[in-house]
Amino acid sequence: MTTRRNSLALAIPFALIALLTVVAAALAAGGESEPKPQIARRPAAFAWLHPAVVPADWATVRLPGSGAGLSAPASWEAARSDPGTKTLVMRGPSGKIIGYLNATPRQGDENAADWAGFRVAHNRGEGDREVRRLASARDLHFRSATGSCVIDSYLTSSGNRYREIACLVTGRSSTTVIVAAAPPSRWHSEGPLLRRAVNAFTT
Repeated sequence: MTTRRNSLALAIPFALIALLTVVAAALAAGGESEPKPQIARRPAAFAWLHPAVVPADWATVRLPGSGAGLSAPASWEAARSDPGTKTLVMRGPSGKIIGYLNATPRQGDENAADWAGFRVAHNRGEGDREVRRLASARDLHFRSATGSCVIDSYLTSSGNRYREIACLVTGRSSTTVIVAAAPPSRWHSEGPLLRRAVNAFTT
């Protein structure tokens, strides 16, 4: 009887160890089978957006009472705009605007969450037609700021077609809208410069 009891006493710890080993293995296997969280990637339409310093041969204009800086090649000219805003344009031989940059302080209910819808509705409210949203993204990085952007196209009431990048950018001291636009027929040639201006924007 004593021998049997000793055998049982020795068998129980070994059984517990075996059971714990099986449980641990099952838990480890289960953990490995769980899907790993996916890292959000930058939308392809905004893969070009990387904060950059202003090129040495560019000029920068500042919004009154704001730290926002809008930069463009020195050959671009200032155009009339609403008080508190800045507009820079490049004109073709005929005098038509072939490159357009504007910076405007946030003035309404626009916010990062609904910026794309807000901008498209704003363009329609301005009388633009055939407004199409081509791409949009949030949580994009600017120089010391973050922003939401939309790329859209439209036909103005005067019959001119444009494609634009419009971003609501929130920095340390202000929230500003930057718009970079050109006719679709000139987007291939002017788009890189406009994107570079967006990359250099500060607020």
